[in-house]
Amino acid sequence: MNLYIRYFDREHVAKSVEEAIDFLRSLEDVKVENNTANRITTFLNSSNIYPFRLKVSFSNYVLFLKTEADTIEQFKEEEAKRKEQRAERATSMAERKKNILDALNEKRIGWWDTTLTFKRVITMPETGKCKYIDTRFRVKQKAESAMDAYNHLIDHLINRPEIDPRSQFPSCKSEKYEYVYLGEDGTGEA
Repeated sequence: MNLYIRYFDREHVAKSVEEAIDFLRSLEDVKVENNTANRITTFLNSSNIYPFRLKVSFSNYVLFLKTEADTIEQFKEEEAKRKEQRAERATSMAERKKNILDALNEKRIGWWDTTLTFKRVITMPETGKCKYIDTRFRVKQKAESAMDAYNHLIDHLINRPEIDPRSQFPSCKSEKYEYVYLGEDGTGEA
């Protein structure tokens, strides 16, 4: 495992801790302390995947990243690939959210079997303190869409006197809201 090191616009890929220390010594602003090599070695040998920052002054740091790259050019290519993959994941996540919203808003008038798991506030009589308890609420209802069914469900729960107003309800896009279209007559045949 190698180390990519960056301090402002100066960067280097070091193949050993000694090479990393030599690079740090070449930087004017960086004062290499006695324990610097130990800290870099600890980071390199750890399972930590996050960057390591070595403090240089009040607000300046030297950045260390673990890498398989042997040169700056290889590191830049790997970074470009990672950025591209992150962008693809973000796009697929946006598409998935759009698909979820489309499914929720699809107009299908009829009966819906809906289940919502929410955090219900319960006051403990012995202590007077409150705690959140996962509560599952299931109901068959007539609605125009899954979103309409969700809104009816939330309105119903909020207006019940035994439900504390501090209770927390999940988003309609959450896995804690489940729905099945049962058809116009409620028999389950769409």
